[in-house]
Amino acid sequence: MRTDPSDTGGLFITRRPGTRPVQYRTPPRRGDDRRQRFDGLIAAALLAGMVVVNLCFWGPLPLACLWIGGHTQYLTGSIFAGLTVAFATMIAGLLLGLMALKRLDYAWMLVRRAAGHDQRQGVIGKIFMICCMIGVPIFSVWFLFFSGASLAGVDVQGLLGGG
Repeated sequence: MRTDPSDTGGLFITRRPGTRPVQYRTPPRRGDDRRQRFDGLIAAALLAGMVVVNLCFWGPLPLACLWIGGHTQYLTGSIFAGLTVAFATMIAGLLLGLMALKRLDYAWMLVRRAAGHDQRQGVIGKIFMICCMIGVPIFSVWFLFFSGASLAGVDVQGLLGGG
C-alpha cells in the first residue's frame, strides 16, 4: 500500500488526477552547445519582454486609459461615461497584460528547458515583485512631489518652495 505523500501526491490514498510525475518514452534529445546558447538568448529576450509588459502596468497603460476616458468625456459630455470607460479599459488592459505575461512565462520555461536548464517554475511572480519594488517608490515620489497633490491640507509643493 502506497501511503507516502510524495508517492500519492498528497494526503490522499491514491494519486490525484494530474499529479503523476512526467515520464518520457525516451529521454528528450539535447541540442548542441550552439543551439543551447541560442535558446538561452531567446529566454533572455522573453524575460525582457515580460519586464516591459509588467512595467507598462505602472505608466503607459493607466495614461492610455485616462486618455481614452478623457476623450469619451469630451465626446459625450458625461463625466460618468468617461470614468466608466477609463475603468473598463484599465481592467481590460490589465487582464490582457496578465494573459500575455502568463503566456510569455510559459514560453520562457519551455525555452529554458530547451537551453538545458531544469526549469520547473516560472518567474512571473518574481518579476512582478521586482517591478512593484521599482514602480511604487517612483510613483510615490511623483505623487508626493510632482503631481500637485496635497496630503490632508498640507501642500507639499508649498513646503518645497514650488508655489
